[in-house]
Amino acid sequence: MTLPPDPQAYDSERAAAARRRGLSTPYIPGGRDPDQARADAEDRRLLRILVTMVIVIVLAGFVLGVLAQLAGLSGLVGGSG
Repeated sequence: MTLPPDPQAYDSERAAAARRRGLSTPYIPGGRDPDQARADAEDRRLLRILVTMVIVIVLAGFVLGVLAQLAGLSGLVGGSG
């Protein structure tokens, strides 16, 4: 697929990056996200979910270790036996 040159996009930072890389077109085909605010909001939401998952996984290890110790399963948690 060949795109016609876009005079408005030729001087953009994307076009300059394309020329530095030696690409065959004067600019990188494609464009920016038409709804950048929505994309940024979704990225923030997914980041919060990721951080929450990491915290839950780390805390679950501590909780399971304490429960195993209380249940007398010290051999499973590296106790001196």
